[in-house]
Amino acid sequence: MVELVEVRSEARAFRSAWPWYLLALVLVCLDQASKQMASASLDYGQQLQVTGFFNWTLLHNTGAAFSFLSDAGGWQNVLFAVIASLVGAYIVFWIYREPQSGKGQKCGLALILSGAVGNLVDRLLHGYVIDFIQLHYRDYYWPAFNVADSAICVGAALLMIQALRQPAETAS
Repeated sequence: MVELVEVRSEARAFRSAWPWYLLALVLVCLDQASKQMASASLDYGQQLQVTGFFNWTLLHNTGAAFSFLSDAGGWQNVLFAVIASLVGAYIVFWIYREPQSGKGQKCGLALILSGAVGNLVDRLLHGYVIDFIQLHYRDYYWPAFNVADSAICVGAALLMIQALRQPAETAS
């Protein structure tokens, strides 16, 4: 009888998790497709103005967010790939093992997972992350980013919103 309960619990966990894994997979595919289009359409460093504050600009980032450690000599690529792999594995486990978690939390985790995997694919295939979205105001430029970076930021924001909405646990 205990085994039947465990099987039902595992089935419930999988039913709860698979839509979020599917969302992450779709976003990874969109991220990779957008990077392929940018690489095929733009010359490296070329700025193609779309609006007065938005450019398409193909850049290769060997560092982390905002090109952190981009000039470190190459060892950082392995470090960031290992970190992305560990974080991705933990998020897969977290989504599966927390079936009672709310949709906002699971959506945030799926977005972060998709961003981590999307950029990991770039690091493994190219040795750098492909960035191509550039925002600016006059001569002030935000570092170039991509769909995966956007997913990570939106996912982190969703998790913060969910954390702020959670009632504080009181000590008894």
